[in-house]
Amino acid sequence: MATPKEYQPAHELWAHYHPAQAPHAFRASDQQSAAAWQHPTRQALAQALGLDRLQTVAPDVALLASVDKGDYVRHKYVMRTTPYSLMPFYLLMPKNVPGPLPVMLALSGHGYGVADIVGLWEDGSERRTASGYHNDFAVALCRAGFAVAAPEISCFGERQTDFSYLDTVNGQPTPGTCHHSAMLAMHLGLTVPGIRVHDGLRLVDYLTTRADLDCARLGAMGISGGGMHTLFSTCIDERIKACVISGYFSSFKESILAMHHCACNFVPGLAAFGEMHDLAGLIAPRPLYVEAGTRDPIFPINAVRNGVTQARGVYRVFEASQQVAFTEFEGRHEVHGGPAYTWLQRQLQ
Repeated sequence: MATPKEYQPAHELWAHYHPAQAPHAFRASDQQSAAAWQHPTRQALAQALGLDRLQTVAPDVALLASVDKGDYVRHKYVMRTTPYSLMPFYLLMPKNVPGPLPVMLALSGHGYGVADIVGLWEDGSERRTASGYHNDFAVALCRAGFAVAAPEISCFGERQTDFSYLDTVNGQPTPGTCHHSAMLAMHLGLTVPGIRVHDGLRLVDYLTTRADLDCARLGAMGISGGGMHTLFSTCIDERIKACVISGYFSSFKESILAMHHCACNFVPGLAAFGEMHDLAGLIAPRPLYVEAGTRDPIFPINAVRNGVTQARGVYRVFEASQQVAFTEFEGRHEVHGGPAYTWLQRQLQ
């Protein structure tokens, strides 16, 4: 027998879901009121993410290795992002391209870490052809003429928690780093998305100090959890002039809140900002590109289509609806690339 709706906890919770009535939802009807909405809403979002509680420190960047890949050079660095956190990152620099170079932040999703977007296998060995749902998109962006900064996202790859202190013999279960970090962060009034945004924007701080990079032409691209990272980072930091969100932009109700998603996606109280398309109002009128697979199981294509339509409505208030681009392709949860790279070249080169 089906469980009666009134027995189900989600039935009660959905009764409280009213994004159109959210205090920070986008309701502006003209450019002036839209611009007036952005500043306090951006501040409120930064506070919801916990950015006001994360300390900024000197980056102390150190070069770890450089590998000549023929048409580009892959550098690996490490930098400090808080008094307690170090972040490895790659910087891919194309050869024979006059500088200073336009810059892309390449933000990976779940998997074995940033290595998967810069052309490395799990064991650190080089690969000759693109593979996996990330499709080596950091390499593709570099070959499109960008300097590409690809950080190791908190909880992924080299930045996973060591749980060796647990007594697994006696049955203490080992959590995944994302889940453990998300629960610990929420307990402390912080968020994993906020930690990731903070780290990424500290990387931007460093990139702006380099004479060989032109951060006036800075973009961001990410898929899945990296798409979330791209969305929030572009909402918060206006230095990002254009962004590509792959395999993420849709609606919270029909994706993140509808089915199992990693705990690292969640921000307590985010309902105060309405729906995903309301957040697009913090990006407008900067160019926004969405790509989605028609068979992506965790970000359903109809939700993506509707989200893009709603985002264009938000951008229309800024008289910039043409700044929202959308490509849907036959495929699943993966980077498509091609048209997005061409679009980024138009926007930033």
